[in-house]
Amino acid sequence: MLPETCGSSLFLALPDDVFAIISRSLLPRDICNLSICCKSLYSLLASEKIWLSQCDAVGIVPTRDLVEWREGVLSFKALCRFLVRVKPLIGIWVHQNPELGNVVYVMPGFVSVVGCRIIPQELGPLGIEDGPILWAPVFEIMGDFDGSATFLLHGREKGCDYVYPGSVESVESYCNVLLLEVEPREKRNERKLFPRKSFAHHSNEEISRKVCRSNIGLSRSQRALGQSESVVPFSRLAFGDRRKLLDTVTAHVRLKVPESVGGPLFPQLRENMEDFQKDVVLLLQRRSLLLQMYRFGSDHDSTDLKANAEMPADPTQLELSSDLRKSVDRSTSHSNSLNGDDAQTHGNNRKSIGGYFRASIKQILRRSSSISDDRATSKCNSSSSGNRHAQLHEFLNSGDTIGLTLHASMVKLSSYRAWPNMHDTRFALYKLPMRVPREDEEYAGLWGGTFGWPPGRPTEDKPGKALFFLLLSYEETEGKRLLIATKILEGTHYVLHPNGSAMFIVNVDEPSLDPFPWDSDADSHPVYVKHAFMGEGIANGYGFRYPGSKPGSLFIIQNGLLAFIWKESRAVLTLQRFNLQELLKKGERVPPLPPIANFSYLTKSYSNVFTGFSDTSTFSSSLRQKQI
Repeated sequence: MLPETCGSSLFLALPDDVFAIISRSLLPRDICNLSICCKSLYSLLASEKIWLSQCDAVGIVPTRDLVEWREGVLSFKALCRFLVRVKPLIGIWVHQNPELGNVVYVMPGFVSVVGCRIIPQELGPLGIEDGPILWAPVFEIMGDFDGSATFLLHGREKGCDYVYPGSVESVESYCNVLLLEVEPREKRNERKLFPRKSFAHHSNEEISRKVCRSNIGLSRSQRALGQSESVVPFSRLAFGDRRKLLDTVTAHVRLKVPESVGGPLFPQLRENMEDFQKDVVLLLQRRSLLLQMYRFGSDHDSTDLKANAEMPADPTQLELSSDLRKSVDRSTSHSNSLNGDDAQTHGNNRKSIGGYFRASIKQILRRSSSISDDRATSKCNSSSSGNRHAQLHEFLNSGDTIGLTLHASMVKLSSYRAWPNMHDTRFALYKLPMRVPREDEEYAGLWGGTFGWPPGRPTEDKPGKALFFLLLSYEETEGKRLLIATKILEGTHYVLHPNGSAMFIVNVDEPSLDPFPWDSDADSHPVYVKHAFMGEGIANGYGFRYPGSKPGSLFIIQNGLLAFIWKESRAVLTLQRFNLQELLKKGERVPPLPPIANFSYLTKSYSNVFTGFSDTSTFSSSLRQKQI
């Protein structure tokens, strides 16, 4: 082979389209490393076609959406940087409280990912596919022009919608816990308004972060302080201190959402292209205004920047003046002296002493071994004074400003029947493992449905039926292959079944000989049962927390329906698969809760805390009409 056809010349001789196909076999960091080999390769690998191919390989949105997202960033390379960072967040996140269900689905928005809470609700006569599903925004992570990520928490206070800007500090590839925290930073002397880093620099930073063991567990801003040994993690503070810091920061950084920003968070389905294109225009305008608010605050006019020698203060940060330090320290000390370090004062209602101890006993019974290990580690790492929790003043002394941060971390968690054991004093969401259906686990995944037959058919006495979301997963125990249906959402007014409990468990290796009670479906078509399995369904047991079970059978029906029937009561739970992203795009948006409770609702509740909305049926549609 001739020298001129060796090495980089082989790549340079290839057409762009061919090399773009080949580059799909490479990771983004591999392409960045290849681009620094020589100037010719750098020019070749800067091609938009190559980075479009990389964006498509990430698999978050289809190619036609990528082309529209490109209008909001500098290049496909910048877009790829953003997509790679937020991909681990896509999926279903939950919390134990309230018991009806707390399901947050993180899905693509527009050059963003959006956390949407599905509201516990009844299913109307149109059914799951055609009936609008109610949802509320929890947070957004938007891609900036250079591909960096900006965090916006959503909330509603005193009848007004707000966003609470913060930063995305870390997103681990296999994250399973999403933490809302406050983090101290050093005051920056100069704010950069333009792209801060190249994709290659970002990748190298990620690699060095993993290699340097001394920095493990520290965020970027904490490493910048150069005091890894003295930085106090937010998680080591007492619950009262953490809650007060979050309340203080959100109260100072909040930005009121103007009407011009109150439009859709993601486009509608492409069924009507005219409406879809209108949504894209609205989303571009909304995104531009939100990024301007993120940089300069809601009251600042960015057009006057050239005339002002002094740059505006960072609206995401709260400066720690001496008065503020004293105020926060004094208020949290007073709160702790009244309630104790671990008292969960989530509202203004006072608990009796008996109620406090009863709640404490329940918490002790529910705590997992992982939580015990966490507390043991916390004790070992605490100061020599023997205090379980770090002092607030030590935390505040780590920087000059404090701000909201979002951490997506991989934490070792125990689980029971696909439901994670959760820490009851962490402002967190927990990711559910979603298994892709395969030949030997064809029923794994998310299912939705109601009680009754025909499925979703309302009656005169019950015009609406409670909508259930179940996560179906497989587990092998004692030589049996079990299919477990875990409840993650229940649309009743008052909870009937514990959150995370198994609605039914069947042995997929044990056929059922019970006949299906009905001959036809809702459309009077004959019912054909493909398979039937023996199992047990949830029933009244030893109180709410410890339900019992009664025998039943799971029937696999044509058209992809599942029906579990309790043998004694003849009650039937019918389920079907659905595309949650499509349902949300056709759904109706309702106002969120106040910011902290909107992210992680820690108060134990057995009723629907998300139903206190006004005009929920017209909220989403009215916003679109105003913008159009």
